[in-house]
Amino acid sequence: MKSFRLKTALVVLFLSIGFVSCSNDDDKDTPAPTTKAALVTEIKGPETGKVNDELSYDVTYTVDNACAEFDKISEVTIGSVKGLQVIAKYPSQVCTQQVPEPKKTVYKFKSATKGTFEIKFKKSETEFLTQKVVIE
Repeated sequence: MKSFRLKTALVVLFLSIGFVSCSNDDDKDTPAPTTKAALVTEIKGPETGKVNDELSYDVTYTVDNACAEFDKISEVTIGSVKGLQVIAKYPSQVCTQQVPEPKKTVYKFKSATKGTFEIKFKKSETEFLTQKVVIE
């Protein structure tokens, strides 16, 4: 009976050591990617369209390093003027490709009414780059 208790105690001790040594507390959490507004340098697309037709615009923007990727397009206000801005996502790791090239994304525009519209993207901290479109 003593031998059985000793073996049981040793098995429990061995399993306890195994669980403790396999804990993931020494794994480092990788920081989440960061996001930052990118400045638009060019908007290319049609100047006219029809009601309820979807128009595509190629938006060229600059990023801080070559590892950045497109994240989303969001609204922004400069002074009292509303417009759009491109948000780029930067990985948390160090980027070894430091020379960025201009990146592109596509912005889709659709209007349910006739008129002249201005598509404005943030070009600098104080101004927008504007593309006019006439919907007939």
